[in-house]
Amino acid sequence: MPAFYLTFIGVLLAGFGARDQVTIAGLTGRQGQRPGVLLVALACTGLTSALAAWAALKMLPVLPPPARGIFAAIAIGLAGLESMILAPRRNPKEPTNSLGALGLVLAAAQVTDAVRFLIFGLAVGLGAPLAAGAGGLLGGLLLSTFAWAVPGFLDRSWTRCGRRIVGAVLVLVALVIFLREFGLL
Repeated sequence: MPAFYLTFIGVLLAGFGARDQVTIAGLTGRQGQRPGVLLVALACTGLTSALAAWAALKMLPVLPPPARGIFAAIAIGLAGLESMILAPRRNPKEPTNSLGALGLVLAAAQVTDAVRFLIFGLAVGLGAPLAAGAGGLLGGLLLSTFAWAVPGFLDRSWTRCGRRIVGAVLVLVALVIFLREFGLL
């Protein structure tokens, strides 16, 4: 159960103000709260979260237990770097009404975002891909729904600063895990 809760909380923190959330909020702000946008966002979030958990499930038998912590530290560190370096773009200037295009954009952004790295890393590090995947899925669904329901909330400048702070904390957590695995801490 710790894998579920840790991943859920980590996803909520790492995913707030992320690229996919800004895309959903920007489109909703321009076009109104279309149910199709929410359904596509939830479907993409579900698919990419399941993909991260599946990749962790396939990775677990290959990695010996000592290497799992190191691998988790690398994945969490990448999640932190992604949060600190890649800033979400501003609202789309010419949004399309195509739900298929939205699905492609969201899936492409989510496959390599901090949330999926976090799901993958915690699933491998804690050895619980199904619990971590479920926690990440629930957190991701909440984030997507929030972006759709309150699109103007993500326009504030403090969301970018908060995202960078969470990224720095993730890098610090990754460093601590890495050092503990080598017995240096």
